[in-house]
Amino acid sequence: MSHGSTSLPARLYLLAWDTDGPRQTGARRIAHLVRAGALTELAQRGLLVDVEGIATPADPDAGTGDAVLDGLLELVAESMPRPWKTWVSLHSGVTLDTVRAQLVADGLMRVEKKRLLGFFPAVEYELEGVRAVEALQQEVREMLVGPAPVTEISDRDAALVALAAAAGLPTVVTEADRGRHRERIEALTDRSGAAAPALRRVVREVRTALIAAATAGTAG
Repeated sequence: MSHGSTSLPARLYLLAWDTDGPRQTGARRIAHLVRAGALTELAQRGLLVDVEGIATPADPDAGTGDAVLDGLLELVAESMPRPWKTWVSLHSGVTLDTVRAQLVADGLMRVEKKRLLGFFPAVEYELEGVRAVEALQQEVREMLVGPAPVTEISDRDAALVALAAAAGLPTVVTEADRGRHRERIEALTDRSGAAAPALRRVVREVRTALIAAATAGTAG
């Protein structure tokens, strides 16, 4: 898998896939995770900026060429001003659907059409790139537990680990890991927004909103 061509939200979606058991955790939880990834990547690219706590497009005409990121950028631009934490969950299913379509187009997933109870049409997604996903999960595990210094990890990779930990993805991080490696997770979170103090605040707010959404989803 080419990390340079695969967006952060798409990598997070694949990271959540259990190649040995149930496909994924709940759809709502995954939707919040991929939305948090999209917000973070847009902030890292300088396309979404913080204006008094509000996620704001830096240039309404700018784009990335990535359907997932550009779709969210357009949605934010055309909506009323909202804080970052609101965007982690608001209409997050739209971003999830776009991620799935993108991965199908890239050949990493396939669509299977079925009928529930023999009558109702339904769509299921199956993983094609199992080895690529397992390799990605192993890479994230290694970044989480070391030994590479956090300063040698890119901001995009740091965000991948920090958000996966915030969502509590069992494919790469256990509850014991979150406690044992708490300081490293915090350092990776800071690394995600290393470009500027304002970006660091945004990344932390998105991560906090993701943790709250994941906790609420678990409780529900």
